[in-house]
Amino acid sequence: MQYKYCGKSGVQLPLLSLGLWHNFGDVDDFDNARRMILHAFEKGICHYDLANNYGPSPGSAERNFGRVLKSDLKAHRDELFISSKAGHDMWDGVYGTGSSRKNIIASCDQSLQRCGVEYFDIFYSHRYDGVTPVEETMEALIQLVRQGKALYVGISKYPQDKQQQAYDILREAHVPCLLSQYRCSMFDQKARRQNFQCAADNGSGIICFSPLAQGLLTGKYNNGIPEGSRAAKSSGFLQQSQVTPERVEAARQLAVIAEERGQSMAQMALAWVLNDQRVTSVIIGTSSVGQMDNNLATLEHLDFTAEELERIDQIISDPVLSF
Repeated sequence: MQYKYCGKSGVQLPLLSLGLWHNFGDVDDFDNARRMILHAFEKGICHYDLANNYGPSPGSAERNFGRVLKSDLKAHRDELFISSKAGHDMWDGVYGTGSSRKNIIASCDQSLQRCGVEYFDIFYSHRYDGVTPVEETMEALIQLVRQGKALYVGISKYPQDKQQQAYDILREAHVPCLLSQYRCSMFDQKARRQNFQCAADNGSGIICFSPLAQGLLTGKYNNGIPEGSRAAKSSGFLQQSQVTPERVEAARQLAVIAEERGQSMAQMALAWVLNDQRVTSVIIGTSSVGQMDNNLATLEHLDFTAEELERIDQIISDPVLSF
């Protein structure tokens, strides 16, 4: 595994981190989830990315991770970098969502209990909710650090103006933003254009999620929508309407370049996100140990030629591909 420092800090993360957004909930096979968590650790993926609402059901990914931590990794706690977040819908009622101090603090306390840890290595504000003043949310994160419930804090998906405001407040309190988490892929370059430089200028590391565009950049949908895939489900983050002919055709063209590079489409897509030197780590979501190993093989070929990057840019620059 290769590691990289988070912005202007002394903390290193693996280039690939394991996300527990999907496939680790109580609707999933626990034994398979346990195998993936342990395999990740064996391969040097020491960073596990969680959130209070990951599952389904909400909270179950944290509970399952806590079970594995207790039974298999407890002696290795100081070798792990564990993150969680709060801000999206978690429980019923007016206090179960949003970025208020009340929700952030209560959510962190609950997440600590579910994971069975005394502190998180980093705790994020999962989103700017459009209502809560940034000052209030950042003060809650600062409080978590002061109380020893988090070593570091981060922000996720903040628009650029609120992003800078958050950095300023945290810096003034001497609790700088360690990581900024944004969605980024060949089909979603919005954060790359609007948020990455702001993070870099403020000394924050950048960690990216959904680098494979929910599977569109794996070739899975090149011949239709497979039964049981994310797009085949009535609910979820990838809808059938998003599997457009333009995106499928672009994925086919990108696959040709990947084959010439001796990589799978997914490996090239991951390498492309990591090619941005501002990026600290990319979060992978896997459904099996085999899929994880395929993703890990990305690290064997991270470099691109100028010609390859130009060909890729010609394919992905079409605005109709963007989410």
